[in-house]
Amino acid sequence: MGTTLVIENGTVHTQTDRGTIEGDVHVEGGEIVAVGDVDAPADAEVIDASGLHVTPGLIDAHSHAGMAEWGEPEDGDFNEGTSATTPHVNALDGFHPRDEELKHAFQNGVTAVSSRMGSGNVIGGVICSMKTYGSVADEMLIREDGMKAAMGENPKRFHGEREGRQPSTRPGVAATLRQSFMAAEDYLDRKRSAEDEGEPFERDLGNENLARVLEGDLPLRVHAHRADDIMTVFRVAAEFGIDDLSIEHATEGHVVADEFVDRDVPAIVGPSISSASKYELRNITFETPGILHEAGVQVAIQTDAPVVPQQHLDVCVGLAVREGLPEDAALDVVTTNPAEILGIDHRVGTLATGSDADIAVWDGPFYRFDTRTQHVVVDGEHVFDREADAVDPRDAYAW
Repeated sequence: MGTTLVIENGTVHTQTDRGTIEGDVHVEGGEIVAVGDVDAPADAEVIDASGLHVTPGLIDAHSHAGMAEWGEPEDGDFNEGTSATTPHVNALDGFHPRDEELKHAFQNGVTAVSSRMGSGNVIGGVICSMKTYGSVADEMLIREDGMKAAMGENPKRFHGEREGRQPSTRPGVAATLRQSFMAAEDYLDRKRSAEDEGEPFERDLGNENLARVLEGDLPLRVHAHRADDIMTVFRVAAEFGIDDLSIEHATEGHVVADEFVDRDVPAIVGPSISSASKYELRNITFETPGILHEAGVQVAIQTDAPVVPQQHLDVCVGLAVREGLPEDAALDVVTTNPAEILGIDHRVGTLATGSDADIAVWDGPFYRFDTRTQHVVVDGEHVFDREADAVDPRDAYAW
């Protein structure tokens, strides 16, 4: 996998203790093997980054890219709506490597996404961190990074508006979540007892996955907009001893910033570039990431693609900077922070020896509206060259 490649003479934002340096990045076999002053091997492909900015590939910590099918929403595979709780399903089984959304993503520097089921169910299923470039989903998988859950209006509407379906209220959503974890606790007790007694045991896939959450092997990632829903998540997580947790969207997270800090829970914020299309979004603002960051919360910014097209993750960061997120934190919220939250920081999010060679080369600070990618590398492959791959949009109308 990958070729020999050297990116020369760039302003290299390492996202490590080395900070930003002027120098080169040497890639071999899909990994970064050196950062600094590099002598390019004779057989290396060389990218001249003079006057350009070199960053790790961007990471979106909350996306449905690969699941929602760009241009074909009716073919989306992100809500298994047959039950309010579907912990047995896995996003990898619905991930489509040829989803056009993924191509748009890597061409604009987004090289990894946490792709997941939707928020129609109280428990949606297993989430997977994926590369955005590749042809086989299994090879694009970085890791299973969490269990999707959802509070608030989405599960209320998705199920409560159907005759005879629950939940239809916020207490009903919380009770459904609790009931599922109680059942998983009982399942674990029966399984351990059967193992101790050497007796056969009938496994259940959903409870096996929820048991991973209870045992700390699989983080719980909960869609929650309103401050009261966020506090309900904190309450339920404490009841079941779930410490590995993230709040997704966190639209009113700024209202309860201290609660995030006290519990050491990260916030994956966004998409903040929409209108208040439902009641729980009425306090939506791009000030949220900056307020949470200043309070000491670990923050990542998301698009929730296709709600905001995956390629515009940089735009979301730029708007957050405009509204108070410090410029020196701009790259953190789409590289190191999401990588750490998702548990994939051993592979992506930095330009360091041994990291995956996922690299974006920009013609300015990445979050500025007038900045564009010039080159993108994924797993050591030079997958986008703006000059070589340029397409006139008018050609789309040629027959």
